[in-house]
Amino acid sequence: MSTVTELFLFSGAIASFGLGWVLRGGATLRRSSLTQASSGESNVVAKTVVTSPLTAANAAAQAEYWLLQKAPVGYLEVDDENQLLWINTLACDMLGMPFPACGVEPTEPRLLLELVRSFELDQLIENTRHAQTPCQRDWVLNLAAPDPINPDEGVVSPLRGYGVPLANQRVGIFLENRQEAKTLIQQRDRWTSDVAHELKTPLTSIRLVAETLRERVEPGSKKWLDRLLNEILRLSNLVEDLLNLSRLERSGGHGLVLKPVELPHLILAAWQSLEPLADIKQVQIVYEGPADLIVSIDEGLMYRVFINLIDNAIKYSPREGTICIRAGVQSNSAAEAPASRLLQIDVIDDGAGFNDSDLPHIFNRFYRADASRTRVSGGSPAIPRPPQSSEGLRNSGTGLGLAIAQQIVAAHGGDIKASNHPETGGGWLTISLATQPLSLEAAAATSDVTAKTLR
Repeated sequence: MSTVTELFLFSGAIASFGLGWVLRGGATLRRSSLTQASSGESNVVAKTVVTSPLTAANAAAQAEYWLLQKAPVGYLEVDDENQLLWINTLACDMLGMPFPACGVEPTEPRLLLELVRSFELDQLIENTRHAQTPCQRDWVLNLAAPDPINPDEGVVSPLRGYGVPLANQRVGIFLENRQEAKTLIQQRDRWTSDVAHELKTPLTSIRLVAETLRERVEPGSKKWLDRLLNEILRLSNLVEDLLNLSRLERSGGHGLVLKPVELPHLILAAWQSLEPLADIKQVQIVYEGPADLIVSIDEGLMYRVFINLIDNAIKYSPREGTICIRAGVQSNSAAEAPASRLLQIDVIDDGAGFNDSDLPHIFNRFYRADASRTRVSGGSPAIPRPPQSSEGLRNSGTGLGLAIAQQIVAAHGGDIKASNHPETGGGWLTISLATQPLSLEAAAATSDVTAKTLR
């Protein structure tokens, strides 16, 4: 039988039954053929058994087994009851499991939850089985320390899992250790933060010198110093944005100053700060939502989020366009606390929208979309307080506005997504936060408690 035919039979067996079934079924058939040969059957019968389609598939499966053992990624396979059918050495190392001495023939199936306690892995398997499409999930696996006296010395592994649906409700999982990638990202962020910190002082000095010279030069030469000051302000805002991102990433959501905030008033304050920019293009804003919506958030940081998102919408809106901001509270079935609700805030413009190829990268640092969504100034205001004029906003683009907004929302335990609105065709940014809306009485009581604590 040719090699091409064997590979074809093997691929068909994997697609129909899964690797664990082929290995275990092939091993059973191999023992049957050996038994028949030892009982004195003719060579013709033995040859027929060896060249049967399943035996050929088993031979190819052994080659695939060897390949998966040497692969640089982990792989495991479970049946419809989440019993472990097969696992390679690297997956055992990632999950902190002792590698079974399976050799050519796999061991008896065992419940995966008995071997490794990972809710995220179980959830990935269930999602893949339910969706019947490949799924992906990132999580951090905390392995118990081998020394019970020092429980803090356990291994922490950032993992990425890819679930692949197989026949008969089986699921295959490819595992990737993301520790090296995470380390590189941390080194990049640290380097960026260090460079930004070193640039802050000389930029401040250059700005002071330029502002001093501006009052001493002839009126015809002031325009050159104005251009210089604009570029200095842009670089200063870029440095400030990089430092803000670094601080947010290091804090990881800690240090938030949560207090009751009237969300409509906060949105209005952000809009009023950007109104001079909107007047240039005659852009209007429409708010749709409760008039009294009080939530517990960090007011300063969330104000920065609204500044960035509204500024983004203004820059991409056509002349005489409309920006719609919707706020609403929905039931949160995924929350553990019964009183928790899902706060959803939508910022919708009627511009050209995002290209599908740009959507996965919208929140990346310094990412620029195509010309239809590229701004002249780019970025977003770098000042978390309401500006006094529009001059700083008009020239303070840095390309980090959406990245900062995503980091702030993530620090609140929420999520932000970008898409195109089906009705307007423009950009559609959605914030989702798990929160507990407060009444006026509850907000006043919380403020009193906060005040007493501060005293």
